[in-house]
Amino acid sequence: MLEALRRKLFAGGRGEPITVVSGLPRSGTSMMMRMLDAGGVEILSDGERTADVDNPKGYYELERIKDLEGESDKSYLRAARGKAVKVISFLIKELPDDNDYRVVFMRRDLDEVLTSQKKMIDRLESDDTSAADESMKEAFRNDIVRVRLFCKGRPNFELIEVNYRRAVEDPAAVARDANAFLGGGLDEGAMREAVDAALYRNRAGRDAPA
Repeated sequence: MLEALRRKLFAGGRGEPITVVSGLPRSGTSMMMRMLDAGGVEILSDGERTADVDNPKGYYELERIKDLEGESDKSYLRAARGKAVKVISFLIKELPDDNDYRVVFMRRDLDEVLTSQKKMIDRLESDDTSAADESMKEAFRNDIVRVRLFCKGRPNFELIEVNYRRAVEDPAAVARDANAFLGGGLDEGAMREAVDAALYRNRAGRDAPA
């Protein structure tokens, strides 16, 4: 109750909250964006990155977000108020304080994340020479902790964590949780149907889409 009051006091005139779908790369952020889109949330995306074999149902990205760390003028994000935008976990700390944020943070088994990333790198014929798996997993764990602490320490941030596997196996429950977190009013049935369970289960542990 005290936390809710604190957030209201700091809300000021920032308008509707921005729904931020975040997580590590290949953690299910595109799937969650698709669920929100189906549920009736307007998506802020430029469509520049189109669907491919890694994400056959699309990425739902705004290309400019990738430059968030180096930009001084981030006022364009005000256009995302009342909408949803995808922001990779590493860039959460770069979001400007003149907005309120509801962060839907996707969590996925780190071994699955690494496997999926490697598959994508191989397909892109990248020369990337990533560090050993254990070092990468440690970096991922640290990033998750940073996001949690950052959101907890900001009065204009709220956070819910969503398990990727649970979203695939029980999309109705995840749709219900997400709808409640975002204030209600979304089409939970459409959100549930947006998850192509067969697609994810058939590729699980190999290179399931993000």
